[in-house]
Amino acid sequence: GGGGGGEGHRACSAPGARPAPGSSLPGWPGSWAGRELPSAGRSGAMAAAPGAMERLLDFSQPLDIPLLDATVAAFYGSGPPAERQAAERVLNSLKEHPETWTRVSTVLEASQSQNTRFFALQVLEEVIKFKWNALPAEQREGIKNYITNVIIKMSSDEEAFRRGRVYVNKLNVALVHVLKHEWPHAWPSFLPDLVGAAKSSETLCENCMAILKLLSEEVFDFARGEMTQQKTRELKDSLNREFALVHELCEFVLAHSQRVELVRATLETLHAFLSWVPLGYIFESTLVETLLKLFPLPPFRNVALKCLTEVGSLNVGSFYDSHFVKLYVVLMTSLGQMLPRGVNIPEAYANGSDDEQAFVQNLAQFLTGYLKVHLPLLEGSPEGQAALLSGLEYLLGISYVDDVEVFKVCLDYWNALVCDLFQSECSEPAPAASPFAFAAAPGAA
Repeated sequence: GGGGGGEGHRACSAPGARPAPGSSLPGWPGSWAGRELPSAGRSGAMAAAPGAMERLLDFSQPLDIPLLDATVAAFYGSGPPAERQAAERVLNSLKEHPETWTRVSTVLEASQSQNTRFFALQVLEEVIKFKWNALPAEQREGIKNYITNVIIKMSSDEEAFRRGRVYVNKLNVALVHVLKHEWPHAWPSFLPDLVGAAKSSETLCENCMAILKLLSEEVFDFARGEMTQQKTRELKDSLNREFALVHELCEFVLAHSQRVELVRATLETLHAFLSWVPLGYIFESTLVETLLKLFPLPPFRNVALKCLTEVGSLNVGSFYDSHFVKLYVVLMTSLGQMLPRGVNIPEAYANGSDDEQAFVQNLAQFLTGYLKVHLPLLEGSPEGQAALLSGLEYLLGISYVDDVEVFKVCLDYWNALVCDLFQSECSEPAPAASPFAFAAAPGAA
């Protein structure tokens, strides 16, 4: 999500007025608003001679886009080794040059090569990650506005969004790197603006979900080594504090959207959030019920099951015990209709599609994750006992699947179960000595 003109496109807009269409963004060479985005077609540039490539390093001259396209094509092509080595040397020199990033906008606008645009985004990403705070404020603002404008433009047009999805994903990554510097202190309206923009278009909403997923992963999974502990804590606090907006958006999409891609993207985003969100958003809303309704539907069963695995693996005390029992019982009832008991699971797995094999893998993760934490709950519940035996039967069948990783998941659980049973037996009081004694053998002295 991002900024841009118009009431419906306020997401990710930076504080302050946005330049009028056709004007130059501050600190960023060229005029961007309202221009056509470069096509995703291949470069038609002719091969560049190794000597000609060196002209790209002359920053006193305008950038030769066809030459840059040809140089990138030479690097990725199958031409003579000398040509490829020359292209690699020039591209590495460009990456290291302190002024190359100022030409990124020109490349992204004018290049007809997808690989060249990816190269330019790589340069920009490095600047954002490692030199952001050294840039003047107006240049930071210009970069931020440009990225958000392009994301909005491409995400609002379904054809452009589908055709340029990889390109948009790379822009999303660049935006998240900006957020790691700017949010929340210099961009406090980011989440409200993002959620507001998501409601203006289903494809824009789908991409907003992708941005939220990336942000959650960066903050909670990949933050170590890239951000200080204080910055990581600040981002986590901001996400927790404003998660109500995200939760409301996710529930709205799951309740009303008929678009498969959007619903799946929303479930993927929820999966990234469920390990850390406050429990009230999970158990005191319709979220679990919605996931259980989506679970039997083929387009959503795998990602819904991954979400339910995150929920089912939570160990949060006894307050939500009834919710955990209901989750398991309802899921096992649905599973019995999708995968009847008695089915030869190893054979079905061997002959199944990638999606069907992924379902068996995810089912193993759900059963082992849930039972490790909540086995006593099911043992103590009349309705849970039958569902427990059914789940163990499924897990036993999955254990025979000819897949090492699946077997490791199952084996880990069986090991935990056997240890638990052994400890339970050892803790039982020893039986009293039996009064029975063997008789002496006939003829014994």
